Formats: sequence, C-alpha cells, structure tokens
Amino acid sequence: MKKLVLIRHAKSSWEHDVIDHERPLNKRGTKDASIIAEALKAMQLDLDCVLISDATRTKLTAQIILQTLKTPQNKVLFSHKLYDFSGGGVLEVIKSCNNTIETLMIFGHNHALTAIANTYGDTYIDNIPTCGVVIIKFDISDWSQLAPGKIVDTIFPRDFK
Repeated sequence: MKKLVLIRHAKSSWEHDVIDHERPLNKRGTKDASIIAEALKAMQLDLDCVLISDATRTKLTAQIILQTLKTPQNKVLFSHKLYDFSGGGVLEVIKSCNNTIETLMIFGHNHALTAIANTYGDTYIDNIPTCGVVIIKFDISDWSQLAPGKIVDTIFPRDFK
C-alpha cells in the first residue's frame, strides 16, 4: 500500500519583478502554510520521502510545513522536474521513486497536481487551491505501476477560516 500526499504551493506574490520560478509567497500564503502545517501535524503522517519543486514558492511552502512536521532533512529532495504544470514531469518523478518509500509527499504546482488527483483519485476535484493537500492511497507495491487509488483526505486552507 502506497500513500501520496500532494501539496500545491501556497499563494505567491506578484509584487516582485522576478521570473515565475522565483516568485515568493505573499502574507496569505505564509499564513495558509502555517495553518496547513498544523493540520498535517495532527495527522501524524509517517513520511518516507518529500520531493519539492525547486521554485521559490514551493520551497518556502515546504519549509514552513516541514519545519512544523519536524521532517528530517535527509528525507527531503528538490527536483526541477516538479516545476511542471501539465503533470507529465510529476508523474515521471513519482513512477521512478524507490519502492521502499511507502508515504511520499510532493510539493508542486497546478494544473499538474489537480490533473494527477483527478486521474489517480476516485473523487473529482475541480481545483486544488493554493496550499491545498490531497492524500491518495494506492493498492500497489511498485510506484512504477501507479494505478487509480482512493482519495482518503483533502485539506484546504478555506476549511480553517
């Protein structure tokens, strides 16, 4: 049994004159990431691996959440392939994961994460909002054999406001 935790980056700021890849979080994004971090902490997830897009907004979102979860740095990796908006790069990364990983957390971008949630989950999600979390369980032992699973939880910042 494999578990995939998809997290869309928190709300980013458009106030800075930087390329898309380097956009930071805005105040709401920082606040939402803290809210989601506490919700995930209460779930007591046993993470085996955390993969993060190398974009600034995903790294900052992950930093807030992983600090709250007290995730060891040796379980965290950054990947430019996760700076993906269609889902192909994210799927390639997931399917190439080591099979010793039971619970995989990915910090990424839309529309890739919503597409993956809708392709591999059993419940349609119109749009994963910024800092939204979707957790999917799969009855597989090999990530390369990824097949539709069951969405077991969604956590969206609006649920806490």
